Amino acid sequence: RPGRWRRRTRVARPDRACGKCQRRGESHRESRDAGPPPPATRALTSTTAAPSTTSDAAAPPTAPPTTAASLEYAIEWASAGDRVDRGRLTVPLDYADPGGETIELEVARHRAPDGSRVGAMLVNRGGPGAASSDMAYSATNWFPSEITDRFDIVAWDPRGTGQSGAAVDCIDDADHDRHFAEIDITPDDDAARDELVALAEEFAAGCVERTEGLTYIGTTNSARDMDAIRQALGEPQVSYFGFSYGSALGAAWATLFPDTVRAAVLDGATDPSVEPLERSRQQLVAFEESLSTFLDECGGGSCEFANGGDPAAALDELLLSLDAEPVPTVGGRADLNRGVATTGIVQAMYSDAYWPTLERALEDAAAGDGSGLLALHDTYHQRADDGTYPSLIESFQAITCMDRAERLSVEEADANAVVLTDAAPRLSPGDVGSYFCTFFPESAEPMIDITGVGAGPIVVIGTTGDPATPLGSSQAMADALEDGRFLVVDANRHTGYGVDDCVDGAVNDYLVQLTAPDDTTCR
Repeated sequence: RPGRWRRRTRVARPDRACGKCQRRGESHRESRDAGPPPPATRALTSTTAAPSTTSDAAAPPTAPPTTAASLEYAIEWASAGDRVDRGRLTVPLDYADPGGETIELEVARHRAPDGSRVGAMLVNRGGPGAASSDMAYSATNWFPSEITDRFDIVAWDPRGTGQSGAAVDCIDDADHDRHFAEIDITPDDDAARDELVALAEEFAAGCVERTEGLTYIGTTNSARDMDAIRQALGEPQVSYFGFSYGSALGAAWATLFPDTVRAAVLDGATDPSVEPLERSRQQLVAFEESLSTFLDECGGGSCEFANGGDPAAALDELLLSLDAEPVPTVGGRADLNRGVATTGIVQAMYSDAYWPTLERALEDAAAGDGSGLLALHDTYHQRADDGTYPSLIESFQAITCMDRAERLSVEEADANAVVLTDAAPRLSPGDVGSYFCTFFPESAEPMIDITGVGAGPIVVIGTTGDPATPLGSSQAMADALEDGRFLVVDANRHTGYGVDDCVDGAVNDYLVQLTAPDDTTCR
C-alpha cells in the first residue's frame, strides 16, 4: 500500500490475490489517542473437541506429534531503522523431523513505544507467495497509530517466498512471457493444446528442480512457523492480522495453536469448506460480476470506452478480435492477445481505483494500441522496468498446489474448464484446462480443515464488491470458525480494512481492548 495513511484511497495490490486470477493460474485511516490501555489477554484454555466443518472428519484437526512447541527458537535482532528491527529465525523444513534439514525465515518488526505496548501482532499481506517482511518497515502505511502505538508489528517472508528458505524458483525471467503473455488461451487445434500441456509440465519440472523443499512449503507448515516466531518473541499469546490469503494462513494457525491466539482479524477470506474447482468457480463469478458493474457504469456515458454505446458488446467484440488477431504494443515486447487482455482486466477488478485506467486501456486497444492492457497485465505479474519479476507468481502456484491433495489429469482439467467457462465466459473462455497442479509432486502435507476451536472470537471482514475473495466466501470462513464474527464493508475492492470507519473502529477496539464485535454490516 503505497503512500501515507489515507482513507478510501488505497489500491489493492495483486500480491493479495487468492485463487484463479489468470487462465493458467487458478485459485487467481486519523485515530483517537485515548491513552495506553491496560494489556488485555484472552484466558488460556484447553482445546475441546467439537464437530468438524467437514462431514468426513470426526474431530478437529491437530498437528503431528512434533510441532513448533517441542523446539526452542530465537531471533537475533539488528536495527534496521527507526523502531524497526530485522532478524533471521531457523525452523525445521519438516516439523515431523525436527533434527533434520532446517531453513531460515526473514523476520522484521516495527516496535511499539515503551509504555503503550499491548503485545505483538503478526501480519501477512496475502498471496499465497507474497513476501511480507516489508510490512514491518511500512507498518504506519498499513495500520493507524492506534495500532502501531500499541503493538509490535511482526512480519515475515513465509517459507517459499522472498528472502526466506525454500524460496520458489521455476522459470527464468526471460521465459516469463513465454509462459504467461504469449500463450493462446483458446487453442484451435491439438498442436496448440499440446503446447499448453507442455508449458505446464515444463513449469512444474522447473519448480521441482530449482526449489529445495518444495513439498514442505504449504500453509500448514507456515502456520507452524508462526508459532515458532511467537516462541522466539517470548510471548504466550500473539495477535494476528491477515489480508486475503493471509486469512487462510491465520485460520490454519488458529486451528493448530488455539491457546496462543490473543486476537485475530482475517480480511478477505476464501471458503475453507469447498473443493478447488468450486473455489475457482466462486472467484470467477465474482470477477465477472465486478466486470459487469464496471461495464454498467461505463454504459452511463461517462466512460472513455464505447462512450455513448454498448460497452459490454464492445468488450465482447474486442476480446473476440484479439483472439483472432493480437494488436501491437509500444516497444513491441509482446502483442496484446486475449490472454494478456484478460489478465489486465482481472488486475483492474481488484479496486475501482483502477477503473479509469482500464477505460483508457480498452479504448486504446480498440483503436489498435494494446499498451495499456499490457501494462495492467505487467502490474499483475509485478514486472519491473528492467524486465525482471519477483517470485510471486511462481510461489503462488507452488504453495497453492502444496495445499491441495488432488492432482488432476489433463482430461479432468479440461472437463473442469467447461464448468468455469459457464461461470465466467469473458474471463475464462474456451474448453482448455489450466493444468495448474497436474504435474506438481504430491504435497508433504495438504491444507488442514479449518475450525478455530478454542481460539476465541475471530473477526472476519468481507467486502461486497470483492472479486478475489468474494463476500460469500468470507462469510463461509466466519461460519467455519467456532466463534467467527463477520463484518461487511460496502465497497468495490479487494479487502475492506482502511475503507470504512465503522469497520475500522470495531476492528481496532477488538485488537486493543479485546472487545469482540457482533456481526455487522457497515454502509
